[in-house]
Amino acid sequence: MTHLVPGDARYPSLLAAIPSPPALWVRGALAGDDALAVAIVGARRATAYGLEVAERLAADLAARGVTIVSGLARGIDTAAHRGALAAGGRTLAVLGGGLDVVYPPENRGLARVIEGQGAVLSQFAPGTRALPGHFPARNRTIAGLALGVVVVEAAERSGALITASLAGDLGREVFAVPGRITSAASAGTNGLIQDGAKLVRCWQDVVSELPEPWRRAVREAPAGEAASAPDAASAEGRMLALLAPDEARHIEALIARGGLDPARTGAALVSLELGGWAKQLAGQRWVATAPRTRRA
Repeated sequence: MTHLVPGDARYPSLLAAIPSPPALWVRGALAGDDALAVAIVGARRATAYGLEVAERLAADLAARGVTIVSGLARGIDTAAHRGALAAGGRTLAVLGGGLDVVYPPENRGLARVIEGQGAVLSQFAPGTRALPGHFPARNRTIAGLALGVVVVEAAERSGALITASLAGDLGREVFAVPGRITSAASAGTNGLIQDGAKLVRCWQDVVSELPEPWRRAVREAPAGEAASAPDAASAEGRMLALLAPDEARHIEALIARGGLDPARTGAALVSLELGGWAKQLAGQRWVATAPRTRRA
């Protein structure tokens, strides 16, 4: 775990530019290229539409060298992190509590994967619980780390809307994905568009609004390639051998049969899901799937 303060050469340059930037605790590694970053946030109780859009948008941007910033919350945040990782890109997760108190607890495995392909950050000291009062400050940090904030789904009163408002206050771009006018989950995003947020239909809509130097930094996506099967002796391989496409297995059964501790089991399953080899169903049940290719 690294502790960074403003003025440190490793401190994120975009965040350093905002008034009163916070000190950060970091797990993983920050990179200079993380200055080309877009935040994707939204509802915890997201719809299938919102989850699909968030994951695809994150993957499309990450495949082109854009770092995806989000808050590791349930719903849209989780989908955004997964999309970035699945595309082989970088992602930063900003917590509302200490780095050793990952919330929600089911995302502990995802946090470990993010550490290897980006970083998990917090402005709160280790041991600090993720209390409701912490999230406005955390949302400001998310906005400060990014060139712009994309809200995928949000009700009329939502933390994601607070993040969007903070982004506007900091001079960052605000984007929103439109949704059905009858959907409560899209009431906030549709309202943002009505108030002047940039409407997002695809990754190009985001990149086209970035300042010119950053648009030039966006690279072409690599050609699609098949995911490599995990080594049979690895933790991922051991988990995959226990999964079947037509019979869901509960995570407790996989822990018992796989001989791995719960944290390692969770991390292995997340890695399989990101590679397209497994999928999590409701109730922490898992099935095997056909591997997907990276989007071009």
